[in-house]
Amino acid sequence: MVEKLEKETNKTMAKDLKDVKKKKNCAFCNDKIDNLDYKDASKLKRFLSEAGKILPRRITGTCAKHQRMLSNAVKKARESGLMGYVFEN
Repeated sequence: MVEKLEKETNKTMAKDLKDVKKKKNCAFCNDKIDNLDYKDASKLKRFLSEAGKILPRRITGTCAKHQRMLSNAVKKARESGLMGYVFEN
């Protein structure tokens, strides 16, 4: 009887640990970057999907402040012709 309770307790503990997700840290905060340069297209491409869309915060792990800066930098780079709006396969 005691063994059965221990197994059930271990299962619930494992389930609780499984539900806990590791928090992603902002790459720009870690590097202490204050402003993003729109001319650095290679760094900005890391935050774009294969289709050319800007990836959301929940996927990239950027903070709100840097996500806004990132989206403005990508838009400015697209407008100036450094990056395309759509990537071809």
